[in-house]
Amino acid sequence: QWLAVHLAKVGIRVNAIAPGFFITNQNRFLVMDEKTGNYSERGRKIVNNTPMGKFGEPEDLQGTTLFLLSDISSFVTGIVIPVDGGYSAFGGV
Repeated sequence: QWLAVHLAKVGIRVNAIAPGFFITNQNRFLVMDEKTGNYSERGRKIVNNTPMGKFGEPEDLQGTTLFLLSDISSFVTGIVIPVDGGYSAFGGV
């Protein structure tokens, strides 16, 4: 937010996207059972505490990214937008 305040005067907007839980190669072993291909206990807890009931897909970030890059968000600066299936509004694991 400090950057957003100080760079706004020169026309630079500073925002962030806070992705929720997405399965990646780095975390797959934490949320998936490698033998069965099903969610691990932790994976089930995450999904059960995400109102949309699923992990995010990379494509789920596209809309927010395009919005922030476009002129329709020209008056938006200094914010963090969660893209987390409602997780941040619901609670934690």
